[in-house]
Amino acid sequence: MIASVATVPAPASQPRGLRLLERLAALTPSGRAGVPVAWALYDFANTIYSYAIVSYAMGLWVTADSRLGPADGQFWFGIANAASVGLNALVSPVLGAMSDRGGRRLPFLLFFTTQAIIATAAIGLLAGGGTPISFLGLGLFTIANFSYQAALIYYDATLPVVSKPTSRGRVSGIGVAVGYMGTIAIALLILIADSGAGSLTFFMAAGLFALFALPIFLVVRESKGTGYRFRVADALASWGQLRVTLGDARAVPGLLRFLVARFFYTDPVNTVIVIMSVFAVQAIGLTSGQTNLLLLGLTVAAVIASFGWGNLVERIGPKRTLLWVLGSWCVGLIIAGSVLEFATFLVAGLLLGSGLGGVWTSDRVFMLRLSPPEKIGEFFGLYGLAGKFSAVTGPVLYGAIVSTLLNAGWGKTAYQVGILSFLILMVIGLLLLRGVPDPGPEAGEGGANDSTAKPPPEHLVPAADMPVAGRH
Repeated sequence: MIASVATVPAPASQPRGLRLLERLAALTPSGRAGVPVAWALYDFANTIYSYAIVSYAMGLWVTADSRLGPADGQFWFGIANAASVGLNALVSPVLGAMSDRGGRRLPFLLFFTTQAIIATAAIGLLAGGGTPISFLGLGLFTIANFSYQAALIYYDATLPVVSKPTSRGRVSGIGVAVGYMGTIAIALLILIADSGAGSLTFFMAAGLFALFALPIFLVVRESKGTGYRFRVADALASWGQLRVTLGDARAVPGLLRFLVARFFYTDPVNTVIVIMSVFAVQAIGLTSGQTNLLLLGLTVAAVIASFGWGNLVERIGPKRTLLWVLGSWCVGLIIAGSVLEFATFLVAGLLLGSGLGGVWTSDRVFMLRLSPPEKIGEFFGLYGLAGKFSAVTGPVLYGAIVSTLLNAGWGKTAYQVGILSFLILMVIGLLLLRGVPDPGPEAGEGGANDSTAKPPPEHLVPAADMPVAGRH
């Protein structure tokens, strides 16, 4: 008799959803899949604010004829934006030191997030127009935007809590991708609701910011902290470190030249993000709904182009890629400033939108190439400050030019001069960048070929520099 052989059935393959949860759980020290998800949802939440308020609604709100009008509105909007970002740049070393020494990030993140949400919703409560209401709204915007910028410091600093050292790039990338989805989601909601720059947009932005920010506070757990009490002397030491860092940067060939170049070429980039909606309405003649649809399309273009620029960085290197990106921006600025027609504006917008992701994709990699492995975190602090201060000067410069020329009766030509002024700054940045030596990949992109190198502390790489419309 031949004995029958029992066949052991192969284990059923796991459902895709379960495999995804396991992969997410493997990214975090806690082993809980909900942790990186909750963390990424905060990126979704704050990008809703940055697009809806900074890139779209606030500029249109304050430049309405019932409030300050196009001339004064653009000038004071630039001042308010610069004040919020500039104050954040001044105090960010102190806020970062408080985070590091105390060992707790979430309480500070909760405070600044709540403050941003309340100030945003309060703008929606301002009925009517007039100068007093306008300046009250700008004051609330300054508080909201400062709080948003401050919250990013603590949000970025939680990355080591929610990810393993080997998975931080992937978790950070998930956050960026989800952030893009936040931009697209709020743009579609504004389009469907046809809310324009009205109160509903401010309420939606505040409500969705609160809703999608909530999971990080409910799910993510951090240590009890050190119990350290921050002192005034610590604040002075934090600012004093900047002098030391500048001295260290001088010893690295080309680094300071690159940072100066970065100030010039990110000035137009940061400013265009802020003023695009007002330019589209006032200079091109689009409605607020058409402008929102256009910005949505440009955001999608930036997402798609980022992958192409990323591949180009790997093929020809970050410096050459960045030079190509800045060249495309020069062409886009010339087109946008030369003819104020929808067709030319669309072409220019596609060039600028696609180049937006390219700037951040390439210049951060080039910064890593220039920086010695042991100084990456320190030098990325300077990198962030260069971007923040360009975000201060750009809107003020543009607002002053356009406001002065509009009041002088130049009409739409004022907008052309304002846009073409960016071209000068972009060319200066491009010429300075050409003179920066490229150490090549053997320098390591921050020590990529050095097994002892440590990656930069992610909280020192400002989220303000992520390629999302509205972030600045």
